[in-house]
Amino acid sequence: MRSYRPLLVCVPLTFLAFQPAAVWAQPCDPQFRASGQQCNDQLNTITTAVPFLLISPDSRAGGMGDAGVAVTPDANAIHWNPSKLAFAENDGEFSMSYSPWLRNLVPDMSLAYLAGYKRLGNKRSAIGGSMRYFNLGSILFTDINGSTIRDFKPAEFAFDVAFAQKFSDRFSGGIAIRYVNSNLTGGISVQGANSKAGQSVAADVSFFYMNDQAQLGDKDATFAFGMNISNIGAKMSYTETAAQNFIPINLRFGPSVKIELDQYNSIAFNMDVNKLLVPTPPVYLLDENNVPIIDPVTGNFEVASGRDPDVGVMTGILGSFTDAPGNVAYDEDNQPYVEAGSRLREELREINLAGGFEYWYAEQFAFRTGYFWEHYTKGNRKYFTLGAGVKYSIFTLDLSYLIANTQRSPLANTLRFTLGFKFDKGNKKPEPTN
Repeated sequence: MRSYRPLLVCVPLTFLAFQPAAVWAQPCDPQFRASGQQCNDQLNTITTAVPFLLISPDSRAGGMGDAGVAVTPDANAIHWNPSKLAFAENDGEFSMSYSPWLRNLVPDMSLAYLAGYKRLGNKRSAIGGSMRYFNLGSILFTDINGSTIRDFKPAEFAFDVAFAQKFSDRFSGGIAIRYVNSNLTGGISVQGANSKAGQSVAADVSFFYMNDQAQLGDKDATFAFGMNISNIGAKMSYTETAAQNFIPINLRFGPSVKIELDQYNSIAFNMDVNKLLVPTPPVYLLDENNVPIIDPVTGNFEVASGRDPDVGVMTGILGSFTDAPGNVAYDEDNQPYVEAGSRLREELREINLAGGFEYWYAEQFAFRTGYFWEHYTKGNRKYFTLGAGVKYSIFTLDLSYLIANTQRSPLANTLRFTLGFKFDKGNKKPEPTN
């Protein structure tokens, strides 16, 4: 039996009993505080169900630091920004992507993604669809005595349907409807409660602006800006009795600038800004013995700073901009207080940045690179990416490679492969003339 399997058994069981991650207010030494120094920042990573919905599925964006909200549209726009499909140059496109995932930890985990779109007859709107399948490998379930219960292959998948519409020659909007299914245990009983597959329905709302008549000096340029609020949907539960979990509602926006250097060479610079629109785990109150205090009325832990995360979806979205608890400590009288400025500082640290560069030669050969940054208190994902692509007739082939910038990162050396098929170009710019 592979040594990684007992570790992975804990993953689905953790989801079953999921509560928002508890962060305890740890006391600071008053003498240390009196010296004017600050306590170390508290790790406070935001967790949700089905985080696979945020994984970059395709190689093109994967080669640019996972930046894709405003890059020129292709079939994978359904994940990044469905509204881009209204500006697609081709009448239709289809792509298939595959990535071995977290292979430093699990040899048989992978992500597969299929996506396609079709422009409608008016040439101002498009429909699309996609499916992603996340295979979590094989897990051996055992009881408390180590006896085998069963083998199981947990998996998660999502189906999308998208529609995009141009409102003007430079502005479009789009929506996507998504069904999500997460089967992590196959119905196994946990602490007397039968587990089940988590299910949810969600929607994306997106906008896209593109000006392909811009100028940078004496060079033709295309400026674009995109925004997408994804996975706006119902909470998910894995048992009838467990608390429901937020799915990863996410705000993504950013610009893109493409410069035509000459008839054969072009470069593009892209940037994405991301923020999860779900509650930040609060800091809970401790008594004089550093034991969590439970509210006798609600039965929940009392909050020292931040907000109770047991709220509705819309309340969680709106409150996600102002609910960071900051750094909490106790004074000599055992009274909690929040370090000045730490709430705003933590709120800003919840923003992830992704930036990328794309070079094309003769619209046939591409080179890409990028960087992704996340603060260490919020997950500490930091990595460089490299990518390449080639077009031949109606076929495209892209690949990307991830280089971790932190030690022992499970994401290190991640590869992605994407094969695409384009049909009937109907909106391509005319070739430049001398």
